[in-house]
Amino acid sequence: MDTTPSTTSVAELAEQVSQLVQDHPSVVKLHGGEFGEIATYLPGRRITGVRISDDGRTEISVVLRLDRPLSTVVSELRSTIAARTGGPVDITVADVAEHEEPTSSA
Repeated sequence: MDTTPSTTSVAELAEQVSQLVQDHPSVVKLHGGEFGEIATYLPGRRITGVRISDDGRTEISVVLRLDRPLSTVVSELRSTIAARTGGPVDITVADVAEHEEPTSSA
């Protein structure tokens, strides 16, 4: 019995995972990795920063704000994604961004 997800379900799942990650307040953006290797490749497009393998493992690469402990943010992301995908989740913090200060318009 083949348990490999179909292209359509992988696309839908990758889009949902991408949205869940980007909705987290400490996530600045998804990151494709040093060579753009963290992505889900679909016909005519790709979802950068999310890779779902045939065995159900999900890889995420992100840029995070330094507003909370990174281990806390990664744990929250891992729990959220694992609840959606049902499989193991690997998260790479590709970069961090300092908390942005409001700019004055002088």
